[in-house]
Amino acid sequence: MKYPKRGVVHVARTPAVRVLTVRVLTVRVLTVWVLTRTVLLLCVFHVLTAPGPDVTSDVSVIYQGWYEVLRTGTFPLDDVTWQYPPAAALAILSPALLPFVGYTSAFFLLAFLADTLACGLLLYAGSRPGKSLRGAWVWVVGVALLGPTVYARYDVMVTAVAVAALLAGARHPRTMGALAGFGALLKVWPALLLIGTPRARATLSSWGAALATAVGLTLAFLVTMPGALAFLTFQRDRGTEIESLGALVFHVARHLGWQGDVQLNYGSVEFLGPYVALVSTVAQGLSVAAFCWLLVWRLRARAWSASTVADAAFVAVLLFTATSRVISPQYLLWLVGVAAVCLAFRASRMVVPVCLVLAATFVTFLEFPLWFSHVVASDPLGITLLVVRNGLLVAAALLGCRNLWRRTVSEPRARESESAPEEVSRAPRADTYATAP
Repeated sequence: MKYPKRGVVHVARTPAVRVLTVRVLTVRVLTVWVLTRTVLLLCVFHVLTAPGPDVTSDVSVIYQGWYEVLRTGTFPLDDVTWQYPPAAALAILSPALLPFVGYTSAFFLLAFLADTLACGLLLYAGSRPGKSLRGAWVWVVGVALLGPTVYARYDVMVTAVAVAALLAGARHPRTMGALAGFGALLKVWPALLLIGTPRARATLSSWGAALATAVGLTLAFLVTMPGALAFLTFQRDRGTEIESLGALVFHVARHLGWQGDVQLNYGSVEFLGPYVALVSTVAQGLSVAAFCWLLVWRLRARAWSASTVADAAFVAVLLFTATSRVISPQYLLWLVGVAAVCLAFRASRMVVPVCLVLAATFVTFLEFPLWFSHVVASDPLGITLLVVRNGLLVAAALLGCRNLWRRTVSEPRARESESAPEEVSRAPRADTYATAP
């Protein structure tokens, strides 16, 4: 019989105590959220001046230019920087919902509302049994670490949809599928959210809803707006974006006599020149390899916990971000959103990978916008920032893969072996793992 240690008082955590604890933690989360979001709003409205290039120019110049074209009923057919699925038009047109303010101001306010929605969903989920407010903390801290770029890109709206989809997945697979399908038509990557759905009924429901939503919306855009699929041909001649993992090759090669250029190309700063196509092909090959690993994992997975859907989505987005030939700063926002949902589940084993992503998010703020000129110049500071940021992403991806595999494949298999009846073997006892020295 075990007795409690002398001097240690064990207090039962009653429901009332838990409710009080949740309320205190919620107040703390909201306090930090209000403080950090106030700073972000002051930055995008130019009350405070953030260091580095102006991150709001994408909204005031590019987005507003697309807005003027989209409101005429057609997609930007002559603009190769339009590289988004058709539902992205809804995000670009959304400032029309606030006609009493200018386009850029309306966009920032709607981005803020999307941030508010994501935070509210995570706070609500974190107060439920089996959940945790860690997810809300990840969102609040991660968005703050990325800086004002969050409110100057429509990715925060996409990420809010992704957060809602993952949180709905446990009980409402059809809702998850519909939201994931809608998210995929906003910016493709939310399709990865469905990689970890449990087999059979849940997969059929969620994948079917996603397909129906995506096909239905696509057909609606094809009928009503010319050029809905033009984005598919606007990425053929892209180079390697200077912040990607593959770009490190050229950052170093510039110091060794590589004859290439750094140019604003297809809406981002890219390397153009000898061997760029080769490195881009290798990056695409790595993405294919990542997809194959995810497929093997799905086929061999034996057990699903409450957090498996979110954990698998996190690993999938990590893999495709790390292997992409473009790693723009807003890509880190995707990871922060999915990571927040992971840690909203107490069962998740993604704590360390999530911490690595948060560290990478802060380094991303340092390289853009703070010291982006050093990255463009490929000087020692710029290269160091990219090595650290991309190294953190690769480490998080590998560790996430290992944790996901162990939780869903290795450990369930070991439990099945232990529970199976012992077979009589004529082999020497020392030849088994259990008895070998």
